[in-house]
Amino acid sequence: MAQKLFRTLTPILRASYQRKTFGPSIKASLSLPVKSYSTMKEGDDTGTGMFGNAAGQTVVTVRRGSVVTVGINRPEVRNAVNQETARRLLEDLEAFDSDPDLNVAVLHGKGGNFCAGYDLKELANHTASLKLEQDVTKGPGPLGPSRLELSKPLIAAVSGFAVAGGLELALLADLRVVEESAIMGVFCRRFGVPLIDGGTVRLPRLIGLSRALDLILTGRPIGAQEALAYGLANRVVPDGQALQEALQLAEQISSFPQQCLRADRSSAMHSCYDAPSFTQAMQYEVDYGLPVIQSESVAGATRFTTGAGRGGKFS
Repeated sequence: MAQKLFRTLTPILRASYQRKTFGPSIKASLSLPVKSYSTMKEGDDTGTGMFGNAAGQTVVTVRRGSVVTVGINRPEVRNAVNQETARRLLEDLEAFDSDPDLNVAVLHGKGGNFCAGYDLKELANHTASLKLEQDVTKGPGPLGPSRLELSKPLIAAVSGFAVAGGLELALLADLRVVEESAIMGVFCRRFGVPLIDGGTVRLPRLIGLSRALDLILTGRPIGAQEALAYGLANRVVPDGQALQEALQLAEQISSFPQQCLRADRSSAMHSCYDAPSFTQAMQYEVDYGLPVIQSESVAGATRFTTGAGRGGKFS
């Protein structure tokens, strides 16, 4: 009976890892090539990656084994995102999600700031060239990857300012490692720029409606400790250590059995955003969890019987 159920559900589980984004036509509409990341030496953060020299590149990627870092590289404008940067972020995170050899991505900003949101100078001076897709199933958000539903974990390493659209990019991540002096907030409130990259959707889910409305309506800044108390930050670290801590966290997550981890992550996301009822959410959990028992749990139980992981050890 169990074997029959396993054979029935395995194709469903495989399909679940091809998570929804915003429809199959988006790559064609943007003419984005399929890319794979170049392997970098451990500790090499020069940003050569798959794009060659980092100079002039708005987004810099570095692959570290099964983890890839994606760095916004416009420090002169506190990593504000223009159209080119949005396109590159989308392309790189889609490449990460489709690469079978990558398990976790770390999103960060170069030069001391995570991201100051959308580039308002571009919005003010190049409105005619700005093309926004209103149907969220047919095109990306203004910041690029904000409408993605990734099948693998993304960690945000937050330093300096993560405000307006920058906050929305941080919300795209599963986890946020935040430096002590970092500032988050809906700073675009002052200029009449709406949250249209998932801010009004993800923020209430993460911290509750009351706290989310406090930030959304006032636009006030929120520091690292308050963000930690709210659940907006998952870790608070000394200044200059967010990327290093995020990488260590990513490597730990990457070391676990991945089919089980992704099934549990998918179920948690589904129950939060998509499930119409408790019963349906529970059914989804079982449907996507049972195949893992055959593929990973039996082997894990065997390792446990030989002494691995006893006493809560993770090494």
